[in-house]
Amino acid sequence: MSAPALAGVRPPEGPGPALSAIRARFGLVALLLVLAGVGWWWTADQMQRMDNGPWTGPVGLGWFLGVWVVMMAAMMFPSVAPTVALYSRMTRQRSPLSPLLFASGYLVTWALAGVGAFAIGVTVHAISADVFVWNRAGRWTAGGILVVAAVYELTPWKDVCLGKCRSPLGFLLGSWRDGPSGALRMGAKSGAWCVGCCWALMAALFALGIMSIVWMALVAGLIAFEKTVPWRRLASYGTAAVLLVLGLLLLTAPNAIPGLTTPRDAPMQQMTPMVSS
Repeated sequence: MSAPALAGVRPPEGPGPALSAIRARFGLVALLLVLAGVGWWWTADQMQRMDNGPWTGPVGLGWFLGVWVVMMAAMMFPSVAPTVALYSRMTRQRSPLSPLLFASGYLVTWALAGVGAFAIGVTVHAISADVFVWNRAGRWTAGGILVVAAVYELTPWKDVCLGKCRSPLGFLLGSWRDGPSGALRMGAKSGAWCVGCCWALMAALFALGIMSIVWMALVAGLIAFEKTVPWRRLASYGTAAVLLVLGLLLLTAPNAIPGLTTPRDAPMQQMTPMVSS
């Protein structure tokens, strides 16, 4: 099967074509899952004793970007694997490099999103450091971010982006480009839809503690839940409910949240390392 052969045909809705591609490209999917597993292992090793709770700051841009890209591979490869498998099945070029280039383009977009998040953190910290300090405005900022993330789950923009992630065949047909550069560009565009779908969940991860493997796992689970369960509306409302409960607890009773590190002893460590190199 190839993309030109399906031109002009209305693509079926839902994950069916992607699930079929998983069976046809099981080895590729297994490779992506292995890479994700390695990413989880490496990230957990790097995060040891670094979780200082909400708004934990990375050391510097270079270190942060390296950890961020590995984190994105660990968190996103399981949920994007069906799209990569479907792309591999559709392309006329049978080189094993093509789907890997697609996945690389996907990570490039998330790397750019990470640079943007770092820049926002540095800028906000320069304007007002109190925004991230737990015993000042930091707690309220974190809780507010989680409530905003919950609201975003129910917006039309989220629905459109999630639709592209859940039904990748239409996206692939509408964005098809041949060759290695085409694979990179399509992967980058797929990543852009994913950023649109998941940016609020990533903001929630910063608010809960980006150096926590527990919250990283929770956010990754919510992403996979949204993209794979058959009941799309249930997925959106369920994710929104989880974020809303966490946000309200963070605002009213943070000690009631299991696994949350409350930064009481060294509040000035929150986000301040971002300005160092």
